[in-house]
Amino acid sequence: MYDIYVILANIPGELGKFGNILGAAGVSLEGGGVFTFGQKGHAHFLVNDATTACAALKAQGIVVEEVNEVLIRRLDQETPGQLGTFCATLAENNINIITQYSDHHNQLILVVDDAIRARRLTQIWAGCNVSHKEE
Repeated sequence: MYDIYVILANIPGELGKFGNILGAAGVSLEGGGVFTFGQKGHAHFLVNDATTACAALKAQGIVVEEVNEVLIRRLDQETPGQLGTFCATLAENNINIITQYSDHHNQLILVVDDAIRARRLTQIWAGCNVSHKEE
């Protein structure tokens, strides 16, 4: 799975245009979100096929800022403090979280600056109550 990051204009219809372009290309959005600052919408979305997504967006004039493999984890929602414990594990090992959101299966989607170490260090959260296969 991949996180694609694009910057959209903060005007009506931009997110719909983005969604329609990917839909027409057969790319499903598995999670993500848009956060606006001033006149820009910073959009991060989870896709299986980053190559097709990028090509479709580029063909329609939308610049893909970054594409990153993601770390997919599942916190135990019944245990308070899971996010804090999870983030502390990464911080204690000097791993920075660049982007975080959820997918349609309520899994934690993260772009981190050291995915290899993060995968190893957070293995305890890899399969917690999830039937969806990790990356």
